[in-house]
Amino acid sequence: MTEAAEVIRSGGVIAFPTDTLYGLGASIRHRDALERVYEIKGRDPGHPILLLAPDVDSLSPLVAGISEAARRLIDGFWPGPLTLVFEASKEIPEICLGGGSTIGIRVPDSPIAEALLQAVKVPVTATSANLSGGPQPTSAQIVAESIGDRIDLLVDGGPCQDPRPSTLVDVSGDRPRILREGRISYETLRPFLS
Repeated sequence: MTEAAEVIRSGGVIAFPTDTLYGLGASIRHRDALERVYEIKGRDPGHPILLLAPDVDSLSPLVAGISEAARRLIDGFWPGPLTLVFEASKEIPEICLGGGSTIGIRVPDSPIAEALLQAVKVPVTATSANLSGGPQPTSAQIVAESIGDRIDLLVDGGPCQDPRPSTLVDVSGDRPRILREGRISYETLRPFLS
């Protein structure tokens, strides 16, 4: 992970396997790299970018607050394929917010992603490593064929074991709302939502 971490720390963009799909990794400390993530994907700048955090302790500076419902979900499912949408703090660059005020964050359950995040020591983008609307990036080969010439490094972690994306839950309001059912089902989440 040393080379991948160095590319990110120096303002580059990599593709790497997460606990769901392959993601595009750039440091939130490098605006040029964040702009490149949008360019690489051909992504509408009105769409926010998901972030991966190294651990639960690194969450507080990134968000405006953590509700009791969010705490229950964190305790129940992190690390893992659950992305929580929080009201963003001022630490999050506006470009990541897509014109809004919220940010999706996940602590991944992946040895490769975890090692990378621990080495970089800052949150890293993890929007899917494909062209917007293109095939899901479930392997390094798919990433290489789709965007390989646009990134600085591709970390090959083998094929994804489960191609479903993370489940997305908005915890920025009074009550949590499921925005997308993914790897974690509604039935599994339901006891944690009340």
